[in-house]
Amino acid sequence: MNIMSSVTEKLRNMTKKDVAAWMMNNAIFIVLVVLLLVIISISPDFVSINNFRNILSQASTRIIIALGVGGLIITQGTDLSAGRMVGLSAVISASLLQAPGYAYRMYPNLNLLPINPDEPAFQILLPILLAASITAIFGLINGFIIAKLNVTPFITTLGTMIIIYGVNSIYFDRPPYGAQPIGGLDPRYMKFAQGSIYIGDFAVPYLVIYAAIVTVLIWVLWNKTRFGKNIYAVGGNPEAAVVSGVSLVKTLLIVYTLAGFLYGFAGSLEAARVGSATNNTGNMYELDAIAACVVGGVSFSGGIGTVAGVVTGVLIFQVINYGLAFIGVNPYLQYIIKGLIIITAVAIDTRKYLKKK
Repeated sequence: MNIMSSVTEKLRNMTKKDVAAWMMNNAIFIVLVVLLLVIISISPDFVSINNFRNILSQASTRIIIALGVGGLIITQGTDLSAGRMVGLSAVISASLLQAPGYAYRMYPNLNLLPINPDEPAFQILLPILLAASITAIFGLINGFIIAKLNVTPFITTLGTMIIIYGVNSIYFDRPPYGAQPIGGLDPRYMKFAQGSIYIGDFAVPYLVIYAAIVTVLIWVLWNKTRFGKNIYAVGGNPEAAVVSGVSLVKTLLIVYTLAGFLYGFAGSLEAARVGSATNNTGNMYELDAIAACVVGGVSFSGGIGTVAGVVTGVLIFQVINYGLAFIGVNPYLQYIIKGLIIITAVAIDTRKYLKKK
């Protein structure tokens, strides 16, 4: 009763200005909740355990990508090359992890992995780590250009986005089979992403577990380490951070390299989840990640953002995406809706920032 009385008293004491401020700060969430309610009213079957599981599975790789992008936005950066790194990693992983008996293997004589299907699943990790390391190098290049050459993140990552797509396309479109989807993946690789662990009768997808592990690690990194404090310091006020002894170059190099590694890991999982990969895998994923971060409260003004906010933003977007497809909304109209959400979220973020100033 005391708690209810306290809440009631606070609501009574809220002025019109307070209510307006609350609605402004939470406007994007209100819009998304309304949109979700519309989806449920059109198709009540949308609310089901199976749909919930599918949404979580599809959101898992997006969460990993968004956590990489989120760290960059906190430092007042961005990354337009994220989606292309996802695609590069997906193609590399898939090409190295095709089933031994598949007729159209990119590397027919590759004996990197044991043929015995009873071998432990961890033996597929070497190609995955290789792919993630390659995208981490591209992330390092992004960080070097931004930190040392003082090129803006937008232009830097726009350029590397095009370069990475070109590199991936050259690798993908190789003779003798040319530009065809890389399929016939090793069953162990497929199970690594598509498998589930059962808790009673409820199946928890492996992808959800991987995303949860990455989320916890990034939360610890952002909140419990000196490096995490440096990220927020650089994003909040770069000049003050440097005066305080923070290495701007080192911080940016690490945060961009880490982001590249996360994109690569997510790309490997995405290829196995879908069952194939092409040079267009991951296209536009960076925009979804950026939008999810902004919706989740990561500010382009820098120095503001939480892991919980990033994860919440991804889940909200994934629910909306899945829901719109579930009720049969035209895919092109879905792009328009997502674009409006992005513009609205950034506009609200900018207005909040200007008010603070």
